[in-house]
Parts: sequence; structure tokens; C-alpha cells
Amino acid sequence: MTGEGQRSGRDETEEERADRMWGELIQEVRVAQTGVQILFGFLLTVVFQPKYARLPDIDQHIYIVTVVLGACATGALIGPVSLHRLVSGRRVKPRAVRIAARLTFVGLVLLLATMTSALLLILRVATRDSYVPWLVAGVVAWYLVCWYGLPLWARRRHTTGAENR
Repeated sequence: MTGEGQRSGRDETEEERADRMWGELIQEVRVAQTGVQILFGFLLTVVFQPKYARLPDIDQHIYIVTVVLGACATGALIGPVSLHRLVSGRRVKPRAVRIAARLTFVGLVLLLATMTSALLLILRVATRDSYVPWLVAGVVAWYLVCWYGLPLWARRRHTTGAENR
């Protein structure tokens, strides 16, 4: 409590905080999981299209990299669910939340790489114009601003010393 009777933060135990953070993390992961699973499923069908065999080698290599990145992103973003299931009831939730948060961050970085690679491939196939790398760079810059720039700016600007825990 502050001097004026207002609370200065949450009054929760480490376990309560871990429970709350776990719930928040799982909600965030659900959004990312859905996107990466749809993208990955789409990517898996591309190789079975007749046009795939006619793609230049570089585009086939970009496709392979994209599929591998998508598989890795899927693994990282599903990882927290498996982690929770395997450690549930073992009284390690605060540590599990930290591990799951790291896995989610890695999954988001891999999702960024997957989406970048997929966008590059799609735009290269759709048009052979020299502006494709510039379009991809612009979209990646937008992702970086939305996914990392704004959140880091908000964290830095609006976090006080007591909230940095």
C-alpha cells in the first residue's frame, strides 16, 4: 500500500504469480500456435504441387529453409504445453514459467524467420522483379516494430524499478 491507501502492486505469492503468468503465457502461445500451424500446414502442401518441380533451385532451397524454420517454430511454440504437462504437480511452476517464456520467445523469433522466408518465396514466385527484397525488408521491419520495438519501448518507458522483477 502507498501512503494514500492505493496499492503499489499485486499482493501475490510466488506460486500465485506463477499461476497468473502461466495463464497469460498460454493465452499468448495459443495465438502464435494457431498462426504457425496454419502456415506450416500450408507449406507442407507446396512440394506436392506440379509447379514445385519447375521452380529454380534457389526457390526450392528457400522453400526447404522455410519448412525447416516452420517446423522449428512449431516445436518451440508447442513446447510450453508439453513442458506444463510433464512437470505439472511437481512444484516447479515458477521455473517452468520462465522456461516456457523463453521457449515462446524463441518460437516467435523462429516464426518471424519463417514468415520472412515464406514471404520471400511467395513474392519471388509471384514476380521476378528486383523490388522483392525491398518489400520483404519493409515487412520484416514492420514485424520488428510491432513484435519487439513497441513492446520494448513500452516496457522501458512505463516500467518502474519495482516492476522490473
